Amino acid sequence: MNIEESLGMLDTEKGTDVLHKIYGNDAEKEKKRYEKVLAGYKESFGDNEIKLFTSPGRTEVCGNHTDHNHGKVLAGSINLDCVCAAGKNGTEKINIISESFNQKFTIDLSDLSEGQRHSGTVELTKGIVKAFENEGFKAGGFDAYITSNVIASAGVSSSASYEMLICSVINELFNDGKTDVVRYAHMGKYSENVYWKKASGLMDQMACAVGGLIALDFENPEAPSVEKVDFDFGSKNYDMIMVQTGKGHADLSEEYSSIPAEMKKVAEFFKKSCLRELSEEELLEHIPEVRSFAGDRAVMRALHFFEENKRVDRAVEALTKNDFDSALKVITESGNSSWKWLQNVYVTGAKEEQGICVALALTEIYLSKLGKGACRVNGGGFAGVIQVFVPHEAAEDYVSYIDKAMGEGSAHVMKIRSVGAVCLDRI
Repeated sequence: MNIEESLGMLDTEKGTDVLHKIYGNDAEKEKKRYEKVLAGYKESFGDNEIKLFTSPGRTEVCGNHTDHNHGKVLAGSINLDCVCAAGKNGTEKINIISESFNQKFTIDLSDLSEGQRHSGTVELTKGIVKAFENEGFKAGGFDAYITSNVIASAGVSSSASYEMLICSVINELFNDGKTDVVRYAHMGKYSENVYWKKASGLMDQMACAVGGLIALDFENPEAPSVEKVDFDFGSKNYDMIMVQTGKGHADLSEEYSSIPAEMKKVAEFFKKSCLRELSEEELLEHIPEVRSFAGDRAVMRALHFFEENKRVDRAVEALTKNDFDSALKVITESGNSSWKWLQNVYVTGAKEEQGICVALALTEIYLSKLGKGACRVNGGGFAGVIQVFVPHEAAEDYVSYIDKAMGEGSAHVMKIRSVGAVCLDRI
């Protein structure tokens, strides 16, 4: 379809149904974003044949920093997303305009070599294209106009959302939709590992690509287990709120990468490649030797890994049984372990800058008075956002309370959405 036909499609019964499936009651508001994207594409590239795409951000509900050591995660896609219009251009160049971040760049497919910065959207895009080529899939020149409301550098995976969007575009335009979402995730991981030098796992990409609330088990990372968890937080009259705590974590790759590195250092003592290949009992039997070999923080982080895997199982079981009170307790335990054992709520040595700690402390005081709810660090940590569950009737009051302390507009009420990264034609 060209631009005019795509605009018309959004007003049809099918178009309305598609948007409602993705965005629920916000469908009409979100339609305006697609109209803006189509107008931006037409102004920038002309009235060409295009397709529309969406890719959500993500949150992890339990399973903090476990995926990179082949652990378990309970995660979900959220109702913030990247949206784009994209079409083939018949050249060997990829032209991308990102309206949200005021970016415009071109990638020549004849030069996908790594840059010197190991950061930024251009490098990420080159990595995705290279991954498609490495996997034996096709890639070609296309034009894309993108907008995103996924909070950047804040722990809701704006980068993975973008990666999965580009995967969906290349898959649809050049491979007839033959690539599956697990391949998407591996391609995104490859891009971050190689082109960003960031030791990320697969969780962010899988949660963005698959959609909905999902239990992930990365024991076999090439084919991770994915189990849909049929649970709606709103059905329990609870809201999920993300609170931005100030500084983003875009420049904290060294701190982030230290976690998988230290966990794998513990595994190395046992001549294993990752923690999933040994048991907690083996570690407990050799604590003195492992402390000497890998260091105390590495031991604490390894213990977090084993206990966090158990918590994921307990959280999934509780939600499956519709026992939200038990799930909230597990979520609270996950947050406490991240703070005390994993130690990813602050940067060592940066005592003057502990936004996540402050937000968590204030939230714990609020929830203690309320007698309900849960809170935890979300995502990579060190900076970014915290995740809070509060009863719907208290949500507005909590937002005012935390915004007063952390800054106006810090709190965002979010929902789990059922649709992952996809071309709208496929819905």
